[in-house]
Amino acid sequence: MKSYQFFIFFIYIFCLPIFGQNELPLHIDDAQIKPLSNLSNPLLQKSLEQELNKIPAWKKLISENKMAVGVIDLSNPEEAKYAGINGNQMMYAASLPKIAILLAAMDAIEKGQLTETPEITEDMKLMISNSNNQASTRMIDRLGYAKIESVMTDKKYNFYDKTNGGLWVGKRYATGGITNREPLKQLSHAATVAQVCKYYYLLANGKLINNKRSKQMLDIMEKPALHHKFVSTLDLIAPDARLFRKSGTWKNFHSDSVLVWGKEATRRYILVALIDDPNGESIIRNLVIPIEKVLKKALIL
Repeated sequence: MKSYQFFIFFIYIFCLPIFGQNELPLHIDDAQIKPLSNLSNPLLQKSLEQELNKIPAWKKLISENKMAVGVIDLSNPEEAKYAGINGNQMMYAASLPKIAILLAAMDAIEKGQLTETPEITEDMKLMISNSNNQASTRMIDRLGYAKIESVMTDKKYNFYDKTNGGLWVGKRYATGGITNREPLKQLSHAATVAQVCKYYYLLANGKLINNKRSKQMLDIMEKPALHHKFVSTLDLIAPDARLFRKSGTWKNFHSDSVLVWGKEATRRYILVALIDDPNGESIIRNLVIPIEKVLKKALIL
């Protein structure tokens, strides 16, 4: 009987952090949320570099600053781990920065600057799930560039900083109209994998605006309508996992970002990639399995 009680106690103590964190957003105290620099893990970093550099074409792109990858291990949410390659390399990111519009819209709704109508809710869903440019442009026009910039540069988030840049939307997803390009490289739609990883990390923990708004954003980002890049591989290897995602493509620029939330704790992570290459779509699609290998290796080490 004592052995049985000890077994139950062991399961409760050591597995509660996993079993108790099945729902998103997570419920972690603000004090436990760390800057991305504090999440950096040397073992995960080394493993990521070794795995990606095995492929000569990827190694070349990385050396030319044309391939950036970031990952956050959420297998134990209270001990999240980050690793990145070219993490602060800002690149043109096409539609991926529409997540900045989503956050700015939710911030405006929360502050009473924008009324939450069925039309706006539908446009936010179309903007993220379908990457609809018309809906995205309508949201930009409702908010204005100044509002989007103010949220991205807000000290609460600091998703865009004067040193490395970050998330930025400074052009409508349509022809015509004024622009508000970011100051470092004059990009209209920009991102770094580090800032996008941070965005998803805060979102998963319910820290974008508040838990309620983070939940709304997660609902909008879940079950993407487009099944390419990361999602095409995840559909095959993890069909039961919940996926929260935004991607982007324009000419040689390919980007993707996803929060993967599997039933098993070992498949819970954030993955972001920015590629400047004609084969970017297939590179991103082929990244998932090596990244999962890196994550599983990190659990053993």
